[in-house]
Amino acid sequence: MKLLQLLLLGVSLGSIYALIALGFVVIYKGTKVINLAHGSVLLAGAYAVAVLSPHTGFLPALALGALVSAVCAALIERLVAATRSHDHLVLTILTIGVDILLATELARRIGSKVLTMGDPWGDGRVEILGTVLPAARLAATGVGVLLIAVFFLVFRRTDFGVRMRASADDPRTAALMGIDQRRVALASWAIGGALACVAGVFLAGFPNPGLDQTSGLIALNAIPAIIIGGLDSTEGAILGGLIVGVTQTLADGNASSLHFLGEGFGTVAPYVVMLAVLMWRPSGLLGSKELNRV
Repeated sequence: MKLLQLLLLGVSLGSIYALIALGFVVIYKGTKVINLAHGSVLLAGAYAVAVLSPHTGFLPALALGALVSAVCAALIERLVAATRSHDHLVLTILTIGVDILLATELARRIGSKVLTMGDPWGDGRVEILGTVLPAARLAATGVGVLLIAVFFLVFRRTDFGVRMRASADDPRTAALMGIDQRRVALASWAIGGALACVAGVFLAGFPNPGLDQTSGLIALNAIPAIIIGGLDSTEGAILGGLIVGVTQTLADGNASSLHFLGEGFGTVAPYVVMLAVLMWRPSGLLGSKELNRV
């Protein structure tokens, strides 16, 4: 019974990580930049939800928070584009500087407070298959599945999705075909930011105490997910997020049996899995293999 409970909790946590990882991958596919300010974008959106929800209610605050994160991400993209550098490593490093500035300002605003999201689930619990699970985690799973389904529907079935995929696969040819690369890049970053906000709201929900100034660092847990799944694979982001969530939950839930591996092994466990995957498949489970002609 404990194993089933841990697996269900792991899947719910994995769905949250999957949203964060999907944001990373969408931005990378659109611009070939790894947005290391993603955690601060997540924190900005979740902070907006926490501040607005007492005045507007949860759902309007969530929509406005997602908009805040989308705008933050889009502004970062414009800053990255303004550097006129074609070196993606330089642009990735630039996002570290943005992350420091944004995280410092948000930490100043939050201070030592722990903010609640005002979500309707609170600390409620639901019994499923003889196990008791937080209602917030079940909601996270449902919302995660819904958003991922909508994303893939748009990505696969709409003209906008075709433009995004064409730009990701061959930017030069897509530009010659009349696809506006600037719009694609802005959309990629905005979508990634909005997904990060939703994930941040659920990460701050029960059983976690709430949102504090360090909550943005949780986004780093999605890095093993995108490496495991494949940095350029949207499907891999989902798979990697689930693997990381289940791995971390199982390790934390069996901490007493794994005490010989050190305290806090649950935090390290996803990175152990990441290294194992990289040794077997360097491009990730679903990532594209890079072919070099000799």
